[in-house]
Amino acid sequence: MKIVTVHQAKQQLSELLERVHAGEEVVVSKYGKPYAKLVPLGPEIRFRWDFCKARWRMLFLSRYLRTPWEA
Repeated sequence: MKIVTVHQAKQQLSELLERVHAGEEVVVSKYGKPYAKLVPLGPEIRFRWDFCKARWRMLFLSRYLRTPWEA
């Protein structure tokens, strides 16, 4: 687990997100005390997010598919 300050987190956010995506946890500290924790999404959350995106696409596209086309 990596520990960084808020200042470091601001400067290295892209790198920290890559580490979190790879499975590592990152703790952000403020004034020497833990302030926040970056953790990777679990598979169940990823599944729900993918399901929500797919459902939204279906609802969005079905609105246009039901509309009759004019020649």
